[in-house]
Amino acid sequence: MAIPDPIVEGLASGWKHIDASQLSQDQTLEADVVIVGSGAGGGVAAEILTDAGLTVIIVEGGPLKSSESFNMEERRAYPNLYHQAAAMKTKDKAIGIFQGRAVGGSTTVNWTTSIRTPKPTLDFWAKDKSVQGLSREELDPWFDKMEKRLNISKWEYEPNRNNQALKLGCENLGWHYTVIKRNVKGCWNTGYCGMGCPVNAKQSMLVTTIPAALDKGATLVSRAKVIELEHHNDKILAVKAQALNEQMQPTEVKLVFKAKHYIIAAGAIHTPTILLRSNLADPHELLGKRTFLHPTLLSGAIFSDPINGHSGAPQSIYSDEFVWKHGAASGELGYKLEVPPVHPVLIASKTIGYGKTHAALMEQFNQLQVTIALIRDGYHEQSQGGQVQLTDTGFAIDYPLNETFWRSVRRAFGSMAELQFAAGAKRVLPITEGAPYLNSWKEAKSAIETLDLGPLKTVVASAHVMGGCPMGEDTKLSMVDSQGNSHYYENLSVMDGSVFPTSLGANPQLTIYGMTARNATLLAERLKSSS
Repeated sequence: MAIPDPIVEGLASGWKHIDASQLSQDQTLEADVVIVGSGAGGGVAAEILTDAGLTVIIVEGGPLKSSESFNMEERRAYPNLYHQAAAMKTKDKAIGIFQGRAVGGSTTVNWTTSIRTPKPTLDFWAKDKSVQGLSREELDPWFDKMEKRLNISKWEYEPNRNNQALKLGCENLGWHYTVIKRNVKGCWNTGYCGMGCPVNAKQSMLVTTIPAALDKGATLVSRAKVIELEHHNDKILAVKAQALNEQMQPTEVKLVFKAKHYIIAAGAIHTPTILLRSNLADPHELLGKRTFLHPTLLSGAIFSDPINGHSGAPQSIYSDEFVWKHGAASGELGYKLEVPPVHPVLIASKTIGYGKTHAALMEQFNQLQVTIALIRDGYHEQSQGGQVQLTDTGFAIDYPLNETFWRSVRRAFGSMAELQFAAGAKRVLPITEGAPYLNSWKEAKSAIETLDLGPLKTVVASAHVMGGCPMGEDTKLSMVDSQGNSHYYENLSVMDGSVFPTSLGANPQLTIYGMTARNATLLAERLKSSS
């Protein structure tokens, strides 16, 4: 039975929601706190601050959708719920990037994987990035709190065949694997999380923290694109935004938001973009630098029995066999092994070839298993990430892929092929131009050594954008302190994945939930004590 739609019920009950596309006149709104962004950071902060009795305005560039809009069709989901219709790419077009664009941010369309921040990541941040107070022991109570709030628990059902192949390959090879925790309640196990949950089972910000904040009087303004922050000396004075129409194009209507405190939680692309566009203090030129993507490779495998990778929980098994094998910063780059959901448009757009070759691959769609390897970036001296840059029309992400990266890609293709053959694959196809179908692990091992890898030849994707506004106590390394507060503006905080000093080596949503829960609670206490 579908869970009632909290958006429909909330709007009927009188929530304060302003769809900026419907405005015909300029508006100025005021509150104790203005939050830019409604994803993992903005949603959690909004609930905690309203719980504390503060008035809150949430400003979101995307539209307010609900399960009534989620019809499990890729052709509608990607244009309606993703930035650039899920076709965003880096400056050189070598990496495709998925980012949500709707109330709830990427939590509305992610695959529900919930992993606590790895201890080696936190140890590296403390030792090399001047981050304080974020050990696993200090963070675990906040993870406990958010896991309880968002119903995050180990997936108790049988993995789908796509995930089972990952599990079986690991078992047969003696490799590490773990059952994934998911943020779901009453899940129908359909496998369409990436198109918005049609039954409101996914505990995204859209159906949890945002409704809770609105129930307590918060105001949500959707389809409002933040242009810049107005500031003077060490204070932020206002957030300036532009209304968007239903086609997400700018209108003539301007919006101004004023508050005692401002939280930027627009994600690791848009937070640096807004701050750069506002010409905020940045004496060490850190903004937008060290942007991390977990650049991800794909390996297809044909099985004799149906895989049906479109059906069932998209991700329920992962392997960390190779993430930390060579240490955090020395040796070769580590990579995490997972699987993606296998939907027709998604896979057709992330594979290679055309005409008969591509058609032949798609004819075997139901026997196709796909494994992905997420490269852990930001630790090794030859893995310093990319950069968000302002352009005349918005922003660009420059992310160079160097020889150190390509060595890891070759190793990752080898690991994925070995795993897929160990799981029973008949043939394996590394998703890179010119790669043939490989018929055995022995053949794959030899062929992968000589594959011609490179930008625009090898398919590289990302769904995890991090960094660009790093945290820490050393101002030469960071823009905000370890609690997300600006080093330069007394009433500005950042609460999203842009504060990560490196990538995580794990899917980021639970890290953002936990850290934001801590930082927003501390901020609420400070704001209440000063009022």
